[in-house]
Amino acid sequence: MELKNTELKNDKSQAESKKVDLDKVTQDVLKMIDSYGFRQEGAYNLRLNGMAVCHGDSRHINIVKKEDKPGIDIHISGEAKNEQVHIPVVMSKEGVDIVYNDFYIEDGADVTIIAGCGIHGEGCSETRHDGIHAFHVGKGCNVKYVENHYAEGNGTGQKVLNPVTKIYVGEDSVFTLETTQIRGVDSTERENYIELADNAKLFVTEKLMTDEGQTAVSNMEVELNGENSSARIVSRSVGKGTSKQVFHPKAIGNNRCHAHIQCDSIIMDQAEISSIPEIDARHVDAQIIHEAAIGRINDEQLVKLRTFGLSEEEAESVIIESFLK
Repeated sequence: MELKNTELKNDKSQAESKKVDLDKVTQDVLKMIDSYGFRQEGAYNLRLNGMAVCHGDSRHINIVKKEDKPGIDIHISGEAKNEQVHIPVVMSKEGVDIVYNDFYIEDGADVTIIAGCGIHGEGCSETRHDGIHAFHVGKGCNVKYVENHYAEGNGTGQKVLNPVTKIYVGEDSVFTLETTQIRGVDSTERENYIELADNAKLFVTEKLMTDEGQTAVSNMEVELNGENSSARIVSRSVGKGTSKQVFHPKAIGNNRCHAHIQCDSIIMDQAEISSIPEIDARHVDAQIIHEAAIGRINDEQLVKLRTFGLSEEEAESVIIESFLK
């Protein structure tokens, strides 16, 4: 894969990237959604309330603002080795923000992409972010994509996140997708679509917690098109209060391939959890497995932790934290 119409920046232009002062709310939200630590260094782009407020390139990663719609194109050179790019989004004002980000990753690149969205809502109207991301991954790449979702604030308006992720993984490449919904999001609908070429590998870990009247829907479709492609999809979730969750992963084997889907959930209070793993073999050598389990917290674990002096609430928190690690 080649970088098109892109000139990578040199060290001098990197130094000329202007840093901006961020308010405390933005800084605090960034700490929650960027587990690697957001800094205005290297390759980064911070979107705040629908606008890119700061941006920087590195020697091997170039970020270009789209001209036809809101969003950015991220061009990653094949010379990038063990590099990072941070592209968080923070919403601290009411309204709807829709952004389109496309990643073009050259053959042989090794990169970690840290995204995520945090909402700080104090108003009575909806605050929503819809991030539509597409990844075009070349051959022999190693790509890790981390996306954390979080919401806070005392406002009565709905805090909504609806991500769409499309991933096209080239031959002999490895793509790791880690998504976490930390807390506070009232409604989310996640759509993932992934295609795998020959010998491509996919590793997915999804972690989710809902509480009160929150709802979360996660749909994932993986097309194993390439010979000897493989996918491992693991979902872990906790439903509390009167929240509702639906997880619907689908693995389609179009060639000699291997896929394993595992869904584990803890249900509490009056929550509802629906896990619908789907497997579809369209080739005689496609091997696809699914597992799903939903249950309450083990009473023996609670009793054991209580003997160490923990309250029931503290014991539940320890079990949940360990389950979602």
